[in-house]
Amino acid sequence: MNNRNLIRFDWAIKRLLRNKADYSVLEGFLSELFKEDIVIQTILESESNQRIDSDKFNRVDILIKNAKEELVIVEIQNQNEYDYFHRMAYGTSKVITDYISVGEPYKNIKKVYSINIVYFDLGQGNDYVYHGKTDFLGIHTSDRLRLSDKQIEILGKIEPYQIFPEYYVLKVNQFNNVAKDSLDEWIYYFKNNEIKDEFKAKGISKAKELWRVDNLNEEERLNYHKHIENLRYEASMLWTMQIDEEERVRKDEKKAIARELKHNGLPIEIILKSTGLTQEEIERL
Repeated sequence: MNNRNLIRFDWAIKRLLRNKADYSVLEGFLSELFKEDIVIQTILESESNQRIDSDKFNRVDILIKNAKEELVIVEIQNQNEYDYFHRMAYGTSKVITDYISVGEPYKNIKKVYSINIVYFDLGQGNDYVYHGKTDFLGIHTSDRLRLSDKQIEILGKIEPYQIFPEYYVLKVNQFNNVAKDSLDEWIYYFKNNEIKDEFKAKGISKAKELWRVDNLNEEERLNYHKHIENLRYEASMLWTMQIDEEERVRKDEKKAIARELKHNGLPIEIILKSTGLTQEEIERL
């Protein structure tokens, strides 16, 4: 089998999570990320079930409830968003408020995990997997605030961070394609749409077996190929915008030089040779 004939992970979790067999693929990835066995109880909702016609910039956002009654958001983002961290915060806040009923005590708030698989350079950092959680540190003593014995007894938690949302950010494009552990094998798949024969991560063999393009029916296959074309179009547009912006910056720099030379009284012939601008552009300065 051609390992490159696999369905992209984002499209698969968006459209193929229909039965327990498909759940096992996602369970495998989550188990490798959390370093514990994860069992999916149900898929609660998917905000990204857009019609294929409008699905140009692919936002995958699904909500999972695991066997421990915890909620897990999985979002895959291809398009650069400067306020993406804000969206992460909004997503967890919305889930918390949506899944507690009026009149329920605060102790019934669900633990929420936000997993963000991004295909752009989010923030600044050298790693490709980041984990964020809430700790309370003493300003004067630097000690970590912990739950009291009574809170531990009542809540069944030991640390405050176990109550607050936790965040994972996987910066796929920053991965160097060297799979050093089982989580890296999943990230390799995310980046290259390929699963090597020697990969042994939990759930990844199921992905190679189930998430093949030739397993799709004709309608699904057409929609999938359209999705791939949309991603290529998006990448092309972003590349074009970047080239245009670089060209605009270079032009502005040349104009600044020409303006200075013109201000110093140099002949237009010298300014033409020095900047490469046209005579008309120089005269307009």
